[in-house]
Amino acid sequence: MKYHIDTIPVWDALKLDSECPLCALRRKTELGEAERYLGASVMEPDTRIQVNKLGFCPQHHAMLFGMSNRLGHALMLESHTAETRQRIRKTCDDLNKAAKAWAEAPLGKMSRAGRGASERLDQVTAEMTKEVSSCIMCDSIHENMERYLHTFFHLYQNDTEFRKRFSQSKGVCLPHLADLVRTGREELSPKEFAPFCELLTSLTNSNLDRIQEDVSWFIKKFDYRYSAEPWKNSQDAVPRTVNKLRGWCVGDEPNPKE
Repeated sequence: MKYHIDTIPVWDALKLDSECPLCALRRKTELGEAERYLGASVMEPDTRIQVNKLGFCPQHHAMLFGMSNRLGHALMLESHTAETRQRIRKTCDDLNKAAKAWAEAPLGKMSRAGRGASERLDQVTAEMTKEVSSCIMCDSIHENMERYLHTFFHLYQNDTEFRKRFSQSKGVCLPHLADLVRTGREELSPKEFAPFCELLTSLTNSNLDRIQEDVSWFIKKFDYRYSAEPWKNSQDAVPRTVNKLRGWCVGDEPNPKE
């Protein structure tokens, strides 16, 4: 089949023979996004507008902080903080008004005025939560991963070699298992979806069995009775098990350094 810009990364990720090719794709996308936000895009007006509005989650702030570009990080923070101050100042004013109305309402929260003030307090609290819950990098990664998921099914339906390679792979992590099921319902017909689920569940069960054996053997190796036995494939069983259950988050990078 003819390959294009989206199919190549998906194929490359599958060829890694990792615990989850989609985790490898996600991590590569995440690193690319971090470099972009600390690079030339830091001065692009459209990018700054979105950063000022959404900011970064704690995980991605920590990631940016660790990338040794404090100036780029500071430039993003300066304008984002300025706009956040304006929004929070208004939210604080709304909070004080609602709290005062609630305090002055006859019969407290039992009255109509009290219920209205209480509802307004709920709204203000929701606004505060929303202010610290958005992340431009998370949104961008999600958009990219949605595209890659659809590309996965394009390859699965049209590339016999890709389908064969996936059927012989280690499957995916449990979070991406759910993503493949969700997207598969959109991309595949019911008659295609059923055998795909059968393949997916077979890969999941067999590879969870393998992971279970590895981590159990890892534990046995700390028993003196097994000290002379080989480690087999268990030395990295802990990070592989964590990453299989929750998606890549510990251990070696899922994309080997070139």
